[in-house]
Amino acid sequence: MTDPVLRPGSTVGIVGGGQLGRMSAVAAARLGFHAHILTPQADCPAAEVAHSLTVGAYDDDEALRRFADCVDVITFEFENVSAAGLKTLESLKPVRPSGSILAVSQDRIAEKSRLDAMGVAIAPWRNVASPADLAMALEALDYRCILKTTRFGYDGKGQFRVSAREDAAALEADLPYPMVAEGIVDFEREVSVMIARGVHGDVQCFDVTENQHRDGILDISLAPAHIMPELADHARQLAVSIAEGLDMVGLMGVEMFVAADGRLLVNEIAPRPHNSGHWTMNACLVDQFEMHIRAVVGLPLLPPIRHSDAVMKNLIGPQDMALCDTILKTPGQALHLYGKADARPGRKMGHVNMIFPKGALPGPFGLADALGVLAPASLSSK
Repeated sequence: MTDPVLRPGSTVGIVGGGQLGRMSAVAAARLGFHAHILTPQADCPAAEVAHSLTVGAYDDDEALRRFADCVDVITFEFENVSAAGLKTLESLKPVRPSGSILAVSQDRIAEKSRLDAMGVAIAPWRNVASPADLAMALEALDYRCILKTTRFGYDGKGQFRVSAREDAAALEADLPYPMVAEGIVDFEREVSVMIARGVHGDVQCFDVTENQHRDGILDISLAPAHIMPELADHARQLAVSIAEGLDMVGLMGVEMFVAADGRLLVNEIAPRPHNSGHWTMNACLVDQFEMHIRAVVGLPLLPPIRHSDAVMKNLIGPQDMALCDTILKTPGQALHLYGKADARPGRKMGHVNMIFPKGALPGPFGLADALGVLAPASLSSK
């Protein structure tokens, strides 16, 4: 059996060249590893910082084999890659997390079915494969649900909200079946946990993060979340149980709802670095990207101690990019741009981390003043 631990100078292959691949490549370089990116686009964000690049489609067998020849271990930066292509890569080099975990996370039916089988509490849901299934699902969920495509949906794309019977009548006749119908949960906040699991089964969890969305896209994350310590412990335990149940090696984000009755309901899993973990880049000595690389190459997983409170604000489209000059001259704010040339509406262009002394993160009613021009409308209106 080969040693699962790689040494500095080895090459980490990353499938995907977006911002998560970019920041993972930087983390790999800090630890003395080379990052080699597989991407269909030569001018992708990760290309600016990676050691080397293979340009090719995720299902191109010849490109996959050229890529695998150049690396020692393989990981991926987002779920919308070819499962068949990843299976080919697994036959050539270790893939962490495994392709079987990717197959679960990239299909909402598979994901919810697996979580159900593990005994994890989730929102009520129904499999919707046809108009007849849709009618039954809407009735069962009392016409209060969100319809989601089973694959390739992110940042609010591929979603349809139903809040009353009238909304159902207005649905497009040709919905993109198959879908899932998720019952709308009465929740007081959304939280997430970033968990890393190593090749020997060791685990580390970052502090629980509170997330607020705008137009279906993550807007800000607060670390730590404004929840009781006992609930935070429970959230971390849930994340650990899922990672162990999947036998995961690598990093995973676990998104959860805090229901109005105090229960935690798991929403989604993402076996990769996650937008809601970006705050770790400036508030922890070991951030989520270094933890991911450590897990993938087999290095020890250090406790991800948070030395500061933090707010992460996504910079989305031209409106948020106009704030960069202000961010650059404001103490306590760290700007991270992704190298994307075209600031289209709804496109993540970067993020800013705002750092506060540990224990000094303002509560909901003081946060808007602390964030200034970066405060979202949902806070500014309070």
